[in-house]
Amino acid sequence: MSTLKDRLTADMRSALKARDELTTSTLRMALAAVGTAEVAGKAKRELTDDEVLAVLTKEAKKRREAATAFADAGRVEQAAKETAEGEVLDRYLPKQLSDAELTELVAGALAAGGFTGKAQMGPAMKAAQSAVAGQAEGGRVAAEVRRQLGL
Repeated sequence: MSTLKDRLTADMRSALKARDELTTSTLRMALAAVGTAEVAGKAKRELTDDEVLAVLTKEAKKRREAATAFADAGRVEQAAKETAEGEVLDRYLPKQLSDAELTELVAGALAAGGFTGKAQMGPAMKAAQSAVAGQAEGGRVAAEVRRQLGL
């Protein structure tokens, strides 16, 4: 079992004992998503910490998108619940890069690879994503790469 998964399980048990319903339900949901990812494919396997982190990132993104959708629909209480769940998941994710840090990392990755035009968007994105290493959402990275390539 990965150490991040162990930490999620231990924190869920602590929240359960403390009767913290929001944290308990959010961590249960996250562990269920991890479990689903473990059995996806031909055979069940243990996920690495990086794979568990990817699942948590995906779940946190779902919460942000749902909160926005609920807020746009005027369902304030549901939007607040989704935002709170996202904040619980953010405790387990790496700190997100600021816009300035993201600009700097993307510029370095583009310069190192010599990427300049629209035709090189795919390889440029791959280089930028590896430089950022999960510290920023893909949409933010793509927007910055497009901006720096002049697209």
